[in-house]
Amino acid sequence: MTQTIMIVEDEEKLASLLGDYLKQSGFETVWVANGTEVVPRVREKQPDLVLLDLMLPGRDGLEICKEIRTFSQLPIIMITARVEEIDRLLGLELGADDYICKPFSPREVVARVKTVLRRSVEHPSQSSGGLTLAPDRYSAQWQGRDLDLTVVEFKLLHFLFQNPGRIYSRTQLMDRIYPDQRIVSDRTIDSHIKKLRKKISAVAPDQELIHSIYGAGYKYEPPTQN
Repeated sequence: MTQTIMIVEDEEKLASLLGDYLKQSGFETVWVANGTEVVPRVREKQPDLVLLDLMLPGRDGLEICKEIRTFSQLPIIMITARVEEIDRLLGLELGADDYICKPFSPREVVARVKTVLRRSVEHPSQSSGGLTLAPDRYSAQWQGRDLDLTVVEFKLLHFLFQNPGRIYSRTQLMDRIYPDQRIVSDRTIDSHIKKLRKKISAVAPDQELIHSIYGAGYKYEPPTQN
């Protein structure tokens, strides 16, 4: 089945160029130029991935991304013309799957699209005790209760979950969560871990799944059986 990419871009020439390259790679495309139309079109067309420009007429790309994440985990690649916006995007934890800065090569965009779609291919759910992770939906549940994690929080939990008992430094976790080597501080990982623990504690107060190892980093311990 042909996958559909929604191009959200108000520059018609750029949108057309991206569309041509994506079509040459076997994708179908949908173009949306106004920010107010994006969410309704996402609900209507149900694309496989959204290329979402940050600066749009009608509505800001940040707001659009946040709203999409309230009802869908479809892959989103944010596009910005300002490099300094990357830190802001990361800080807001919007749940975008990748970020591209203008100017860019259309071939690079196609490569990023393929990579993100490949990551989003359905994987079987994984369970340990009362914890169940569904990587295809970035969904984590404790005994049927949703942890409501951001994409970054899920990636952290999933990585640690796959390697129980092993200690990872902040640098190792940053390399895993941000493989494109974007610059983030140690505090970023600490902040994500703190929020992740809080969400786990809200539904499983008797479980401590993420452990801090002083001077070393963090590790995951499987849930205790009650």
